[in-house]
Amino acid sequence: MAEASGVNVGSGCEEKGPEGLSLEPVPPGTTISRVKLLDTMVDTFLQKLIAAGSYQRFTDCYKRFYQLQPEMTQRIYDKFITQLQTSIREEISEIKAEGNLEAVLNALDTIVEEGKDRKEPAWRPSGIPEKDLQRTMVPYFLQQRDALQRRVQKQEAENRQLADAVLAGRRQVEELQLQGQARQQAWQALHGEQKELVAVLREPE
Repeated sequence: MAEASGVNVGSGCEEKGPEGLSLEPVPPGTTISRVKLLDTMVDTFLQKLIAAGSYQRFTDCYKRFYQLQPEMTQRIYDKFITQLQTSIREEISEIKAEGNLEAVLNALDTIVEEGKDRKEPAWRPSGIPEKDLQRTMVPYFLQQRDALQRRVQKQEAENRQLADAVLAGRRQVEELQLQGQARQQAWQALHGEQKELVAVLREPE
């Protein structure tokens, strides 16, 4: 696992190993990588989790079974804790791999380490973070606002075109309906005239 100096430890502390054991104390002023710090946090979490789910609490939940099979209860508990630790570590490893966390944290360590030797305020020319952030972000937000306004205007124009097309389609449908009604009425009138003509022809002289 790649390591780079990143997190400054201001006071003495103990780093936890993979199994929750204490390693050598870290001297004051020593920097440890953020990747190692993340691993230490995971180990500490697992250590506290196991402490919260102690064997005593486990046996209290399954008191009758423990009284009948104490050795089996111990084996079940040990296997449960082992599988729990393995499952949590595997899930965290998947998250680290999916987010490329090790590379990101190492890159952050490198940036912080390189910035220690800089005297200038870097991207904060005024030295006031609020003003520099505002100066940097406001143009970006204004640009995004203008882009959104253009999109809204374009969408509104397209909506108007669609509305006009729908109205034109409705008018065309109405005209076709009127034409159909007129043709139906003409056909009915013609049909009536044909009936009258047939009736006249059938009359005896």
